[in-house]
Amino acid sequence: MTFRLLSVHAHPDDESSKGAATLARYAEEGVDVLVATCTGGERGDILNPALDTPETRANLPAIRRREMAAAAEILGVSQRFLGMVDSGLPAEGEPLPEGCFAALPLSEAAAPLVALIREFRPHVVITYDETGGYPHPDHIRTHEVTVEAFAAAADPARYPGTGAPWQARKLYYQVALSRAWFEAIHEATLAAGLESAMGEILDELPAEDILPITTQIRCEAHFATRDRALRAHATQIDPAHPFFAHPREIERKIWPHEDYHLAHPTPGPELETDLFAGLTP
Repeated sequence: MTFRLLSVHAHPDDESSKGAATLARYAEEGVDVLVATCTGGERGDILNPALDTPETRANLPAIRRREMAAAAEILGVSQRFLGMVDSGLPAEGEPLPEGCFAALPLSEAAAPLVALIREFRPHVVITYDETGGYPHPDHIRTHEVTVEAFAAAADPARYPGTGAPWQARKLYYQVALSRAWFEAIHEATLAAGLESAMGEILDELPAEDILPITTQIRCEAHFATRDRALRAHATQIDPAHPFFAHPREIERKIWPHEDYHLAHPTPGPELETDLFAGLTP
């Protein structure tokens, strides 16, 4: 039997900006990897100035699905949309759009993921922590529905009619794009005598990372694949973003892994180097 890995995200492109090299590594090693995308990104902005046209805005939902398909093919993974509607990013004090993902009752929002877990039967599930990684309502709701579905999928009394119960063994939170990562790349770039574009990002980040790293996955051989997948989301990625500015050989040397926090079960004292540590397929 093959190990199965489920990575749950809020929008198309999140899978490529958070943990993509990990997904590509495990897919190459024969793990059955599935990305679950909660929404279609219908209310997303167009972040690439070259593509910010009336035609693109009018066709954004279809374009983002095509971009997602291209990124999944690059990563070598399967992907499933869960059918929720993007909540957008309302200004402070503005209500959520009616019927959007973040406005649905938790049980309604989680039901498609419960069904998918029972169908796919993953050994490991990855998602965001309770902050969402950043305070987008869909990212926070993605955390909530994943925690709900992780527990509920194993209980035959909950969510009847969505398949046979299945208990995934481990739940991880992303520790992607942490302050520690930005600082390490920034300092190494400067030490190499090069200009760093990370300073402006560091100015906007919290002073400390909150989530402790329990697991580091070596995946530097797949950073180029990660970058290709990210660029496949062309409407969402500005080619001039500082993320693309640092030399990849510096990143491979200084930070050759992607980082996670083991949320369930309770992590042990040793740093893990494999998401499937302690499991048998």
